[in-house]
Amino acid sequence: MIKVFESIGAQRLFEETDFIDSKNAPSETIEVNTAEEFQEIDGFGASFTDSSAFLIDKQLSEIDKKNVMEKLFDRKKGIGLTMLRNPMGSSDYARFIYSYDDQKEREKDLELKDFSITHDKESIIPLTLKAMELNPDVKLIASPWSAPGWMKDTYTMVKGKLRKEYYSIYADYFVRFIKAYGQEGIDVYAVTPQNEPLFEPSNYPGMKMLSDEQAIFVKDYLKPAFVREKLDTKIFGYDHNWDRVDYAFDILDYARDSFDGIAWHWYGGRTISQSRVKDAYPHSEVHFTEGSGGNWIPEFEPAFSNVMRTGIEVMRNHSKSFILWNMALDENNGPVVPGFGNSTCRGLVKINQKEKSFEFTLDYYALAHFSKFVKIGAKRIHSSQKSVIKNVVFKNVDNSIVIVLFNDSEEDRVTEINLNNSNSFTMDIKAKAAMTIVI
Repeated sequence: MIKVFESIGAQRLFEETDFIDSKNAPSETIEVNTAEEFQEIDGFGASFTDSSAFLIDKQLSEIDKKNVMEKLFDRKKGIGLTMLRNPMGSSDYARFIYSYDDQKEREKDLELKDFSITHDKESIIPLTLKAMELNPDVKLIASPWSAPGWMKDTYTMVKGKLRKEYYSIYADYFVRFIKAYGQEGIDVYAVTPQNEPLFEPSNYPGMKMLSDEQAIFVKDYLKPAFVREKLDTKIFGYDHNWDRVDYAFDILDYARDSFDGIAWHWYGGRTISQSRVKDAYPHSEVHFTEGSGGNWIPEFEPAFSNVMRTGIEVMRNHSKSFILWNMALDENNGPVVPGFGNSTCRGLVKINQKEKSFEFTLDYYALAHFSKFVKIGAKRIHSSQKSVIKNVVFKNVDNSIVIVLFNDSEEDRVTEINLNNSNSFTMDIKAKAAMTIVI
């Protein structure tokens, strides 16, 4: 049985269509070999930032909140997201700047006596638990934008670097976070030491951490702390753009046994960086942990097409996950921390705070082509890619085959799918259309 789900880049739709074996001659053929397997898939998702959690939890009615959560995480009623990548403390998308151990100016808490995740108990933790209830496969990655200000050379969460004398205390900060979440019923699947360590923003939390600093912090402090406390939480290094592949090589060269993988963002460089590192370190996992859509690419078709073509390339280059940025933002692309300025990002859901209404964005529909059909434990399998029909193919644990296609051209195409040189069929794919085929 073949099921086909299609989105047209110029329209907001995502619907099942009848399978019709095209009678037209194919313009290209995609060869699929189910025996040639690559990475195992962890899933697809986005982030419960402080802003996203506040909007979903506090700005929607209970009925609408239930509907939104089901459409995000339930596989039958929605798109079945299985990955969360939540900030540890505030990011740029928060109502105010906070950490889990804030102190008055120039005061310190060397024993972390004031450590608390109380802030997250308001909305972030309840929504994370609800997501896990709707979809038990959900996994959480946590990433800090900054250490508490008193640990840094600037004494603030904006700008600056972690002071070396606080490396061991900061490692304990991670341990306490993981244990505190565990007490709430949430296992932290993985952490990254620092979000975008090569970027030092001047108007929201951030912390510069060079490759040698991250390697030393993880090898000599963070990993030993996890081992000492018997924590099996994974550590993914770098967590920044494709254009600085040297950073990934540096930390793996120095501390390969301390890192479980490398995390990537899409704001610079090319996806091939993921494969270059994977080729050099085959046992290092590849994860894509942040990519945001926004006003810099016009809606609907250009932005939709960007998510589809990039998502396909991310997965073809060995990533176990594909995680976009904010789960939800409001009509002004916020809230953002004071002083941030105008936001141009887009969430999976747009929530209008004035009208208390919501709508799903193009990112939701694009992500659906992967998340609704590719199940946890699936393997990416070999598929050829010759021309404008971008594709990636997966084999689920029940042996069903999921083929994600995107016609990245300005004209309709006919594509032949040749499965193991023994079974073939042809599909008509409209210009700028995305199609998921389930066999």
